[in-house]
Amino acid sequence: MSQAAKAQAFHRLHEGPDVLVLANVWDAASAATVADAGAKALATSSAAVAWAHGWPDGDILAVDTTCAMVREIVRITDLPVSCDFEGGFTDDLGELAANIARVIDAGAVGVNFEDGARDPDLHARKIAAARAAAAKAGVDLFINARTDVYLKRLAEGDAAEAEAIRRGRLYAEAGASGVFVPGAADAELIRRLAAAIPRPLNVIAWPGVPDAKALAGLGARRLSAGTATFGAAFAALAKAAAAFLETGDVGALGAAGQGAPALQKRFSGG
Repeated sequence: MSQAAKAQAFHRLHEGPDVLVLANVWDAASAATVADAGAKALATSSAAVAWAHGWPDGDILAVDTTCAMVREIVRITDLPVSCDFEGGFTDDLGELAANIARVIDAGAVGVNFEDGARDPDLHARKIAAARAAAAKAGVDLFINARTDVYLKRLAEGDAAEAEAIRRGRLYAEAGASGVFVPGAADAELIRRLAAAIPRPLNVIAWPGVPDAKALAGLGARRLSAGTATFGAAFAALAKAAAAFLETGDVGALGAAGQGAPALQKRFSGG
């Protein structure tokens, strides 16, 4: 499937009626595992990618490393791949356009693009610049504009809802394909956000967030695991490693690895 066709397919996955569920990945091995588990598309987690490379999250990991990771994932799957592109690794619009061109060249058909604590008007200009760069590259990039009003507690209560809606509309007007509001968990809040923001609404797996079927009824169109998949994988590794280091019991370690994907066979095409 061509990159343009993957982009179109990724857009269609946000049209409903079902919610697009994304179990976020961080490298080729996790991507292959999630793809073979039945994923319809793949999305990376910037925090998971940063941690896997020994860095904290937050526009610190080199854009070269991020694009190389996307290229590795695209090489082992034909599914659409969306990259968590943080804040674009810059606030300079020209540099941002070049970064967007690079991640598209690596094979991404979507980006998750966050405002953080930035001025929302600046973020809107960045979204417009990213949209223009994608058009120049000839790919209908799915720009998932994330607002951190709830995640960073930039406002509270009714003020937070009003600000999330304001930003969602602003980002939609600037060229966003979807709007991501992590931290919104209450069902009725999600319903109101989905109704008020004129783009597919993405929420994150968070304590209290309804499941995918319920979210579909509320009008949401995308549910992301965020770092939860990374946490699940590394919690299992930590427990197995601790048990093995304590006793040297190979049998116990083998038991802990039951059901692991056959990645050698997967990557060799066997």
